[in-house]
Amino acid sequence: QVNLVQSGGGSVQSGGSLRLSCAASGYIYSQYSMGWFRQAPGKEREGLAAIFSDGTTTYADSVKGRFTISQDDAKKMLYLQMNSLKPEDTAMYYCANARYWGQGTQVTVSS
Repeated sequence: QVNLVQSGGGSVQSGGSLRLSCAASGYIYSQYSMGWFRQAPGKEREGLAAIFSDGTTTYADSVKGRFTISQDDAKKMLYLQMNSLKPEDTAMYYCANARYWGQGTQVTVSS
């Protein structure tokens, strides 16, 4: 059974930092590239960052320079370090690969 289990998130003031984690199990981790997404109420889901099997990364313009995606292949862990958070970063955040999604974790940034 494939699982992507997220942890981290929570509430922080503007300018603060949070780290999201995503623990993968039930499949060969390197089989899929991984990514982070978010969805705010009333808005479409937004792709934030992706990391590929060769370690290359890509970011949405909205988070470039503030968020960092990383992974630990041996631990089957995916991370999203979020710095300089803004109120507009408030959303439900999800990790995912090409087939599976994490359960989501709420990030709330207050001004």
